[in-house]
Amino acid sequence: MKLNIKAFALTCGIIWGLGLFALTWWMIAFGGATGEKTIIGKFYIGYSISAAGSFIGLIWGFVDALIGGAIFAWLYNLIAAGESKA
Repeated sequence: MKLNIKAFALTCGIIWGLGLFALTWWMIAFGGATGEKTIIGKFYIGYSISAAGSFIGLIWGFVDALIGGAIFAWLYNLIAAGESKA
């Protein structure tokens, strides 16, 4: 089975971006917008537990997972093609 690299990468980007966005709003709803830096904020520049931070996290998460998903699908296809020849 071969993965469609573009579709897989886009799916990963949407899921991770929206997941981070939803998680941020979940933390705002139950803890308040603190604006403090988190571990994720050390990797995603500008991200914090705030309304603006949720949109920054959405963009960073989308781009990060888009690239990671594309690499994963490409590598999977490469390995799967090698195994089918053996």
